[in-house]
Amino acid sequence: MMFRLLRPLKLAAVMSFMACATIPALAQETVIITTRVVYPGEVVDASALQEVPLQRQLRDITQVALDWSQVEGKVARRTLLPGRLIAVSSLRDAWLVEPGKPVQVLFVHGGLEISISGVPLQVGAAGDMVRVRNADSGAVFSGIVMADGSIRVSST
Repeated sequence: MMFRLLRPLKLAAVMSFMACATIPALAQETVIITTRVVYPGEVVDASALQEVPLQRQLRDITQVALDWSQVEGKVARRTLLPGRLIAVSSLRDAWLVEPGKPVQVLFVHGGLEISISGVPLQVGAAGDMVRVRNADSGAVFSGIVMADGSIRVSST
C-alpha cells in the first residue's frame, strides 16, 4: 500500500524538477509591467512600475520593455493594463515644445549665434523637426528640438 502512495509522489517530484529545470533560462530575463492602469497621454512614473521575471518565451523580446529607462518618464500612446507586458511602441517621449508656448530659438552658423523668441506651430520631442514662428517678425521656419526644450536652427 505504501509503495502505491510513493509512486505518484516520485512521479510528481520528477515532473516538478523537470519544470523547474527550464525556469532558470527564462528567469534570467526580466520585464517591466505596470501595477495600475495607465491611460493614453499620461506620463508613466516609477511608482506605477514593477520589474518581474519573464514567464514565457517571446518571439521578439526587443518589442517589450526590459529596462526602467525604456518606460519611466515616457508618455503612454495607448492604455497600459496592470500585469501586462508593455510594448515599446505603446510609449513615446514627452513633448518638450507645444504649439502656442514660447520657446527660445537659437540660430547657429559657425561661430555666430543668434537667440530669438519663437512660438512652435506643432508638438515635438527631443530630436524632432518642428515648424516655428518668429514672435517678432511672424516668419515661419523649421528647427530641431533640443533636450533642454529650445529649438536650434542651422544655416544648412
